Amino acid sequence: MTDLKEKVARLRQAYAPNEYRPLGSYLGAMGTYVGVTGAIAGLVRLTGRPVPERPATADVVLLCVATHKLSRLLSKDAVTSPLRAPFTRYDKPIGSGEVMEQVRDSGSSTRHAIGELLSCPFCLAVWVATGLTGGLVLAPRLTRLVATALTAVAASDFLQMAYAVAQQAAEGDED
Repeated sequence: MTDLKEKVARLRQAYAPNEYRPLGSYLGAMGTYVGVTGAIAGLVRLTGRPVPERPATADVVLLCVATHKLSRLLSKDAVTSPLRAPFTRYDKPIGSGEVMEQVRDSGSSTRHAIGELLSCPFCLAVWVATGLTGGLVLAPRLTRLVATALTAVAASDFLQMAYAVAQQAAEGDED
């Protein structure tokens, strides 16, 4: 066992000699993801739900936008910061109700890895897309309803930003 720990320590040092990278905790996160994905697949099999050979284009587009929005809500929205607070530290606002956070340096590699996952919309999107895709098979009506609401919010966000830009342009023309 000591030999394995030494090998892991050498690998970690060779991979990132000047930066802390919790490789073991990343492996744990990947294992958890595989477990969740396996559980979803097991539920699909257990319930006998049919898996579409090819998802409808409309569902793919709906899930794309919903995944984007839910990933940003979970990872950047100010109101969801209590979910991230045990793993991140507030840094600054970044506009449109979003915040920038830093991963906590607590000495816990698990906390660090979870903090990276929860504060990164790109990282979180894999988990969100998997959940929504599983939901599309296990509870398609509810998943489409939730995805539609998230898509409407994403479209509203873009319209709000376009309105703000148009308002600033109009004010600039008045000067």
